Amino acid sequence: MLSRKLGYLALTGSLLVSCANVAEAKHRKHSHRATHSEANSTGHSGTSGIASVYASKGDRYGGGRSASGERVHSGALTAAHRSLPFGTMVRVTNRRNNKSVVVRINDRGPFVRGRVIDLTPAGAQAIGFSGLAPVSLSVIGRS
Repeated sequence: MLSRKLGYLALTGSLLVSCANVAEAKHRKHSHRATHSEANSTGHSGTSGIASVYASKGDRYGGGRSASGERVHSGALTAAHRSLPFGTMVRVTNRRNNKSVVVRINDRGPFVRGRVIDLTPAGAQAIGFSGLAPVSLSVIGRS
């Protein structure tokens, strides 16, 4: 009976410790996101990651409505970003060839881990890629 009580006590203690660790990890994750988003929206810091192409003729986005309500045009210099406000002008630089283009954020995405921006085919062509490319972003203002 004593060993059963000690077992329950050990189980309860380990559960409390693991819950505390999970709560601390979630807090660190959310505080990093807030700092990262605020830095990007004010233009003080650049972001780098992978860019992808969307709104091409073969996918379901071309001609549809973006999250901002406007039509998605594959020939427009627009892009999708997870958190920047609609209308934000962003300089996207292809890190392979150093070409850059300024696009306007008018949609939400990308929703794939590791990607930082979705460009229309016109934006991707302007910086010399199709598919995926390593890019850096810098906020330059609002339209």
